[in-house]
Amino acid sequence: METRSVARINRPLSVIGLGTWQLGADWGDVSEDDARAVLDASVESGVTIFDTADVYGDGRSEQVIGSYLADNPDLDIFVATKMGRREAQDPANFTLAKFREWTDRSRENLRTDTLDLVQLHCPPTPVFSRDETYDALDTLVADGVIARYGVSVETVDEALAAIARPGTSSVQIILNAFRLKPLERVLPAAIEAGVAVIARVPLASGLLTGKYTEETTFAENDHRTFNRNGEAFDVGETFSGVDFEQGVAAAREFSTQALEAGLTPSVAALAWLAQLPGVTTVIPGARNVPQAESNASAGSVAPLGQQFTDEIVARYDSYFRAAVHERW
Repeated sequence: METRSVARINRPLSVIGLGTWQLGADWGDVSEDDARAVLDASVESGVTIFDTADVYGDGRSEQVIGSYLADNPDLDIFVATKMGRREAQDPANFTLAKFREWTDRSRENLRTDTLDLVQLHCPPTPVFSRDETYDALDTLVADGVIARYGVSVETVDEALAAIARPGTSSVQIILNAFRLKPLERVLPAAIEAGVAVIARVPLASGLLTGKYTEETTFAENDHRTFNRNGEAFDVGETFSGVDFEQGVAAAREFSTQALEAGLTPSVAALAWLAQLPGVTTVIPGARNVPQAESNASAGSVAPLGQQFTDEIVARYDSYFRAAVHERW
């Protein structure tokens, strides 16, 4: 597994990490035994970063990770968590007092005194431009409660606002073969600033696995059912905001492209992201051991080349640019 380090993280991270939303909630049921098996398989495959959040299963994901790392104290795993979605999304709630409350809860869940990385979890847009936000985060770093802070964003403009702040260590943003806008400005800005880019939703909520048809349905407690039109949170988090039927059609074409490169669609999608200049790590989720092992294998794929990228861009222009490019 290749690793990568940037100035503001100052620690090597595996280019493929593990997103653990699935281990908490909103993707159907995953038992704790299955969750720990996924963590084991990921570590054994070279993954060194777990991404979680205090809201995933109302803390369940953090608790599973905390328990797992307590039972495996020799592992050198970087845990990135997130805060801010457990309260009303009012900018007035994003204060030092609330940050202390939220990080204390995460520290307890993860069984650690100092959190490796805390990311604001897609807060209201004004939060990204307030001096008070970053002053409060700097205070937590000075107090030793957190080692670093970053942001998880919905839009390119939010990412750029955060990158401009000298204390921001990372930006987590939706980036995949069906969501290309961050390539234009976010990745170059992050490279220049030494900020880590964490690419989330890398498989477009599973579309890029090539396994779905227009008739595919999902469990009632799966966000791909209950958030299809943005009923619960930003619609861009589900299938990257693209129309499901169009996504299925484009995924068929991507699958053909991947197979021609000798790869499964999932591995090709992840490897392509991991090879983009400016991307630090990619955080696919996994519900079982084979998925975790397959995802991690993308971190050792040979360079895919410019032609592979050109085909992805052409497909994006044909299917998705008009609908999603300016929205996020």
